[in-house]
Amino acid sequence: MVAIVERLLEAASTPKHTYSIPPTPPADFEALWKTAEAAGIQAAKRCIPKPMVVTEDPGLSGPVIQSWIVLEGVCGFAWVHVPGNCAFGRWAKKSGRMSTDYPKGLMYWIPHYNQSMSRKEAHAHAFAQVLTEAGISAHARSRMD
Repeated sequence: MVAIVERLLEAASTPKHTYSIPPTPPADFEALWKTAEAAGIQAAKRCIPKPMVVTEDPGLSGPVIQSWIVLEGVCGFAWVHVPGNCAFGRWAKKSGRMSTDYPKGLMYWIPHYNQSMSRKEAHAHAFAQVLTEAGISAHARSRMD
């Protein structure tokens, strides 16, 4: 019995091997960010928004007073969401590229293309796809204004 206890104590005092994936260096994150941003810009350039018609009328029964065609389509926003607890997310937040997304995680707000939701969505989807292919959980999100 004493021999068993001694072996258990010896096993408990022996350091356990821990395996971890080495963190990706920030230089690699910088290159990944640039690749994702370039993919987003290209996707937005290829995007052809469906034009939106805006009309001014006095009410449901009155005639249309004036109308405008908005070639860039509906107004809205788009962003890319990543978990805040991954190495890429920590790097992006520390470098000021991403901010807090609610209820949790981080977001990269697409600031380009005026108010064109279609172009912003195209950018966000391409950006998220590059991150996903690099092994980072990323999702494009959007909302109409």
